Amino acid sequence: MTLPSNYSTASISEFLLICFPNFQNWQHWLSLPLSLLFLLAMGANAILLITIWLEAALHQPMYYLLSLLSLLDIVLCLTVLPKVLAIFWFDFRLISFSACFLQMYIMNSFLTMESCTFTIMAYDRYVAICHPLRYTTIITEQFVVRAAIFIVARNGLLTMPIPILSSRLRYCAGNMIKNCICTNMSVSKLSCDDITFNQLYQFVIGWTLLGSDLVLIVLSYSFILKTVLRIKAEGAMAKALGTCGSHFILILFFSTVLLVLVITNLARKRILPDVPILLNILHHLIPPALNPIVYGVRTKEIKQGIQKTVEKVVRSIMIET
Repeated sequence: MTLPSNYSTASISEFLLICFPNFQNWQHWLSLPLSLLFLLAMGANAILLITIWLEAALHQPMYYLLSLLSLLDIVLCLTVLPKVLAIFWFDFRLISFSACFLQMYIMNSFLTMESCTFTIMAYDRYVAICHPLRYTTIITEQFVVRAAIFIVARNGLLTMPIPILSSRLRYCAGNMIKNCICTNMSVSKLSCDDITFNQLYQFVIGWTLLGSDLVLIVLSYSFILKTVLRIKAEGAMAKALGTCGSHFILILFFSTVLLVLVITNLARKRILPDVPILLNILHHLIPPALNPIVYGVRTKEIKQGIQKTVEKVVRSIMIET
């Protein structure tokens, strides 16, 4: 049976985002903590980027990688939270067809870019601890540039088919997306086409990219732990582990939140449908808010750099006044 001609992507020019369909009265209350987390994430990452840019002592490969992570966090926050808050505050639920799939692409590609960045940072720590004499010859500025190109190219290209496949579907089940954001699964459910290949591609590519990153991170830290356990000098073991502490905490949190999100989606029939929606939003917000704070608190050089930057700003303001 052929579908009428009006059942096509051309008939859908925009989607309607229905946030928390069962608890819409909670949206105004939920907007307050989300707004605070958004401001914290944007402010903390901006301070970290400015500090690394202004402080010559932080012009090192490790901090360049941290800057890349902050940039990815900022883009993810700006892609998700402004639209969510616009829905909560002003009831701006409409999103254009193209904007929806652009948001889908950025969320998928930048999430895997973050995972890949964590992997490169784990390799950086592996070289620093397991091969300290070769660190300056292996981890160079050229290495960071090549790593950044690889991160963007690998994840940008391999996740591109996800929104392309979804945009080519025919939508005949209405335009109401039961989500605050344009996730592939939420959008493709509205299609009258077979979405098996669409779902299969996202599943395979997602687990391939994130899974391979996780394996490499585990291997890096296995070698690091093996090397650290051989260190017999007093205090050297604690110092070596201290250089990895911030990175390990962030990886653990990133992986835990992602795992909880996956489990809740798999058990969707047993829990309220609003729970995965909230977790999806928080996964794009809490790690970006925590990343710069954890590094700022635990890394002496960054803490000192932030203090110097604040002092410079205060001095310049006092001189002007």
